[in-house]
Amino acid sequence: MDNMLEELINEMKQAIERWFEFIGDKDAEQIVKRTPLQVGIHDFGLLEYAKGRVSVTDSELDFLSPKVKTRLGEPAELLLEEQVREQIIPSLAVFMQHKLDSLPVPALIDYKFTFWGKFRVREGEVTLPILQHIDEAKKERLLNSIASYIQKKLDDGKYPTKELETFFLSRHLLDEKLFPEPDAGRIISVFENILELNKGKKERIAEHRSNIVNALRKWVEATFLPRYFEIQKEQWNEAEYTRKSDIQLENTEQGPIELLLYTAVSIIKYEPSYSKSTGLAFLERAVELGSARASRYMKEGSGTFAKEDVYFRDEFVECAANDVFATVTITMKQEAEESYARALRFICRLLQQGFPKSYQIKLKSSVKQFLPIKGLAKSGTHRFFANALEYPKLHPLLEEYAREAMEEFEWYADTEGEKNCMPGSYAVFGLGLADRSYFALVEDYIKLVDDEHQSVQNHFTAAFVEQYGVNAETLPTLVTCLLHSTDSIKLKIKPAMEEEANARLLLDHVSGRQSYEVERIVYPIWGGLEKLKAAAAKAKGEKAALLSELVQAASSKKKRG
Repeated sequence: MDNMLEELINEMKQAIERWFEFIGDKDAEQIVKRTPLQVGIHDFGLLEYAKGRVSVTDSELDFLSPKVKTRLGEPAELLLEEQVREQIIPSLAVFMQHKLDSLPVPALIDYKFTFWGKFRVREGEVTLPILQHIDEAKKERLLNSIASYIQKKLDDGKYPTKELETFFLSRHLLDEKLFPEPDAGRIISVFENILELNKGKKERIAEHRSNIVNALRKWVEATFLPRYFEIQKEQWNEAEYTRKSDIQLENTEQGPIELLLYTAVSIIKYEPSYSKSTGLAFLERAVELGSARASRYMKEGSGTFAKEDVYFRDEFVECAANDVFATVTITMKQEAEESYARALRFICRLLQQGFPKSYQIKLKSSVKQFLPIKGLAKSGTHRFFANALEYPKLHPLLEEYAREAMEEFEWYADTEGEKNCMPGSYAVFGLGLADRSYFALVEDYIKLVDDEHQSVQNHFTAAFVEQYGVNAETLPTLVTCLLHSTDSIKLKIKPAMEEEANARLLLDHVSGRQSYEVERIVYPIWGGLEKLKAAAAKAKGEKAALLSELVQAASSKKKRG
């Protein structure tokens, strides 16, 4: 081995040493005491060498994990791949194994540890495994803990469990180093048991389900699909799958395919709308693998709802729902109040049972009514609710629907971009413009709006002001709308807001708010704080005093809480 190569290997070993010092800052023993389902922290390491730099990180995503870096002198010539394979890798493998065997704090490393190397060589870039380590004693201890946990806390359990335990358990059950032949039926049963035990609180069950779905998705993408498909994926684009011709799935309805289908349906039913394309892609892969059940899901839905809940037909209306595509098809046999009432009750029942909230309505009706609000999508979903709003006796039922449908980070599936709107939008907007008694509903809706991804509330606010004006009754709702509007909102209410009575009311409503909130309210009315200052300077008497107080409220040094 020449001097340059020997020096390089020594520098790489020093970088590994420094990485162990870096991760050793954690109190590993205390961390793993949180749950018997964790026996170590780190299971991955990556050494990178390029352009005279050596770095070691414990994450494949560089921006998530600090690197321990070393700057070397640039070698006169790039390494050869042969040198990496025959000299560097064997030397680093022995060194890393020694480090693992002599750890002063064993809990730093999980039962398994994979160490990879990425090297810039003369031939290009090469990524190779340096060491794959299994601590058999830790593995056996972990398997015993898993079995004991399932028996005591789940099979015999009667109480809610911890989210952290579900985080680890869901990943362990899908770890083929622990369970080389996973029992799909048993795994699904365990997951369903966890959800049943934790169903008492909405936030808790959502966290457990998220841990389960994330583990399943990782297993599908990293373990299952690569066996049967060539996968190409650009950083921000959807993956492209090409079926391998030399490998077949032996059983297309049982075993791992069950986990694939369970994952797909879980994503479609429970994950945010932007994840649903992933669930559909998984179902499409199952169809390609020959699963008749997957084909049935695509046509009829997942089968998780009772037939009477996804299909209804009588002399008034026909309703059919498919949770896989998140569609509700409604055919009006009679254009009557009762027809819309029955369709609304059908949808409410679906949502109560877990139907995807980011759904769309495909409406077959001769009536083409839309809300008197500019900027809304002219879709089947919009038309259904606009038609239903024409019947005043249905307004209480529409409010019931809206309160069931409203959910932050969900959007009707037939809207996108500037016309995105949260489920319940059309019912809320229509009711808000129909009767003052629904102002409270409007405020509850607006407080849920994700104004980074939705702006149709701007159009509603403009229609609201045009309908009711600015006064003591409308100001509380108007202030709520302004707090959740976007910079593109266009209102013509400055003269009305500068009337002494309204300016005084506005001051009362912004009292106690953070300055940035007051400034957000000021912007769509006056066009910004500087323009409000100019208006205050021109005003006289009580009006000048009120506007000046508004300026002060928007300029104070209070910070975001």
